[in-house]
Parts: sequence; structure tokens; C-alpha cells
Amino acid sequence: MEAVLLGLVLMLSIFLGFELISKVPATLHTPLMSGANAISGITIVGALISAGAEVDQLATILGALAVAFASVNVVGGYLVTNRMLSMFKKKDTDQPGDQG
Repeated sequence: MEAVLLGLVLMLSIFLGFELISKVPATLHTPLMSGANAISGITIVGALISAGAEVDQLATILGALAVAFASVNVVGGYLVTNRMLSMFKKKDTDQPGDQG
């Protein structure tokens, strides 16, 4: 019964996440990416605690995998956020005859 309940929670969270993200305007994507990166940073802390608890070998392996995946998510998220922010910067174009 617990597996069915967890599956239901997973399905509802997938549906809710899809609906929320599809309704976000483009101007809010960069701040949301930064917030998601912060949440992944918290995930790394929890995964480190899980990996270092030495309770069970499976927990250590899953904790180490969680650290790896969350680290990839944080680094990739910051790279995407940086690229998105760089699209809004003015380009320096030195035109002949410009006084600067």
C-alpha cells in the first residue's frame, strides 16, 4: 500500500510541476533557475549526509549517486543561467566615428 501511495504522490508531483512550469512567463525563467540551483545545493548537503552515514552499503551508494547527480544539476543550471543572462547584456560595438 505504501508503494501505491508513493507512486500517486510521484504522479501528482510530475503533473503539478509540468503545469506550473508551462505557465511561467519567459521573463521569470532565470530567477526560477537560480532558485532551482539553490534547492539542488540543499540536495547535495542531504546526499552527503546520507552517503556518510555508513548505515548500509546501498544507502552509501545511493547517497554518492545523489551527490553526483545533484552536482551535475547545480553546475549545469548555473551554466544555463549564465548563458541566459549574457543574452540580455549589451554588446560593445565600436563603430567608426563613435566618440567614447
